Amino acid sequence: MNTVDAAASARKAARIMAGLSSEDKNKALAKIAELMLSQTDEITKANAEDLKRSQNEALAAPLLKRLKFDHTKLAESAEGLRSLIGLDDPSGRTLLVNELDDGLELYRVSCPIGVIGVIFESRPDALVQIAGLCLKSGNALLLKGGSEARATNRILTDLIIKAGQEAGLPDGWIYLLETRADVQEMLKLDQFVDLIIPRGSNEFVRYIMDNSRIPVLGHADGVCHMFIDSTADPQMAVKLTVDSKTQYTAVCNAMETLLVHSDHAQKLLPELAQALMEAGVDMYGCDRVSALLGCPEVENWHTEYLDLKISIKLVDSLEDAIDHINTNGSGHTEAIVTSDKDKAAKFMLLVDAGNVFWNCSTRFSDGFRYGFGAEVGVSTSKLHARGPVGLDGLMTYKYKLLGHGQTVGEYADGTRRFSHRKLDRSCPL
Repeated sequence: MNTVDAAASARKAARIMAGLSSEDKNKALAKIAELMLSQTDEITKANAEDLKRSQNEALAAPLLKRLKFDHTKLAESAEGLRSLIGLDDPSGRTLLVNELDDGLELYRVSCPIGVIGVIFESRPDALVQIAGLCLKSGNALLLKGGSEARATNRILTDLIIKAGQEAGLPDGWIYLLETRADVQEMLKLDQFVDLIIPRGSNEFVRYIMDNSRIPVLGHADGVCHMFIDSTADPQMAVKLTVDSKTQYTAVCNAMETLLVHSDHAQKLLPELAQALMEAGVDMYGCDRVSALLGCPEVENWHTEYLDLKISIKLVDSLEDAIDHINTNGSGHTEAIVTSDKDKAAKFMLLVDAGNVFWNCSTRFSDGFRYGFGAEVGVSTSKLHARGPVGLDGLMTYKYKLLGHGQTVGEYADGTRRFSHRKLDRSCPL
C-alpha cells in the first residue's frame, strides 16, 4: 500500500475509532500486550538483528542504547499498555456547559484529533507507547521509525495490527511508513492527516515545520538545566545532580547544564564535580568553573549532549540563573534545588518551560511518571499541549448545542434573551 492509500484508509478508520467504546479499546490494548509477551523471542531476535547491523554501521552509542529492546523493555512496554487500560477514557468528556437560554444548552465535549502522523527515533518501545496512546484516545496512526530499528518496528507493527483485528478494530487504523519518501509524501497529505508529531533533532523538527501545511506538535531538543541555589541542601544537590545527569543519559529530560550559585564555589562545587567524575561524566565549564576544576570551557551553552557530558556555570543570583535558562534553554524541563520556598516560587513562575521542578530530578519529566500512561512525545509549544503529551494531548473538542426549536431571529428582535448561565452536568448525547 502506498502512503496516499494508507492515509486515506487511516482517515476512514479514524471515523470508526472515534466511536469505539472504552471496553473495545481496552480489549485491544490487553490483546496487544498479551501477543507481545507471547512473541518475546521473535521480537528480541529481530531487535538483535537491528543492533548487530547498527553496530556494524557505527551507530552512535546513545542511539544504540535507545535501540535496544530486550526482555526487560518488552515487559515494561506490555505493562505500559496495561496501565492505559486503568485510565479513564479521554473521549466524550464534558469540558464545559453553558445554558444559553432555557432549553438551549451548549456543551464542549472532548473528541479524538483524527489521524496522527508520528516520526520518531530509534526506540522501539516508543512505537508501542505511541500506538497504545493513539488507540486509547481513539485516533488513527501513521508511524515512521528510524531505519536502524526497521526489523523490530515491522514485527511490532504486524503484531499490533493482528491484535487489533482480533479485538475488532477497523482495518487501516495503524500503518508503518518505512522510507524518507513516505515521510515526504505524508507531509503533503493535509486532507487526510490532522497532526504531525516529529521526534528528533532541532534541524529535523524545523524541516518538518517548514515543509508541511499540517499542524506540527513536538520539541526540537532537550537542553535541561538544574540550578543549585545558595540555600540548597548539599547532600540533596549532589543526589539530584547525579540522577538528573546519569540515571539515563540518552533522553531529552536528562540534565545538560548545571548552574551553581557562586556561594558554593569553594565547597559544594568540588563535591558536585567529584560525584560527576565518579559517575564517568566529562565536565565543561564557564571561565570561573574551568579555572576552579581544570576542565575545558564550554563552547555553546545550548548543547544537548545525550551522553556522559555536562556544562557547568557559576551564577551570582537566582535572577542570573533564570536569565541563563530563558536565554539558552529549550523550554523542556528546568529544576531548582533550594530550601527557600519563595525562591522556588519565583523560579517556577518566571522560567519559561513546559516543566519546572523544585527539589527533584529532571528525569521525572515523563508521561508515564506523570500518570499519563505513557507519552507520544514532549511538546515545548505553548498551544494545544505542553510538556509530556499523553492522552489529553491527543484530544480536541467539539461544541454540541441542544435546543428545542429556537431561532436566532427571536434573540435579534428581543423576543427572547440569553441567560448565559454555567451549568454542572454531563452532555446527554
